[in-house]
Amino acid sequence: MAKTVGVVVFPGTNCEMDAVFAVERMGGEGRLLWHADDDIGGVDAVIVPGGFAHGDYLRPGAIARFSPMMGAVAGFAADGGPVLGICNGFQV
Repeated sequence: MAKTVGVVVFPGTNCEMDAVFAVERMGGEGRLLWHADDDIGGVDAVIVPGGFAHGDYLRPGAIARFSPMMGAVAGFAADGGPVLGICNGFQV
């Protein structure tokens, strides 16, 4: 059974489709997760890609970390779920 990997998308995120492509190239299923949603949808892993979430108007990740999806991702990580942050995604 293929693993499902959620890819979090914020306004200003880039390369989210590259992340989905990489997951699918490795035989998994890539699923976009919109930042304003709070349902992580039973994924097996999460990728938070780079870019400039919300334009990084204050500093990297300052606004993005309060999004409902990041609360779900934090809970997922606390339960032992794997999370990969790339560039700005790591800072969120």
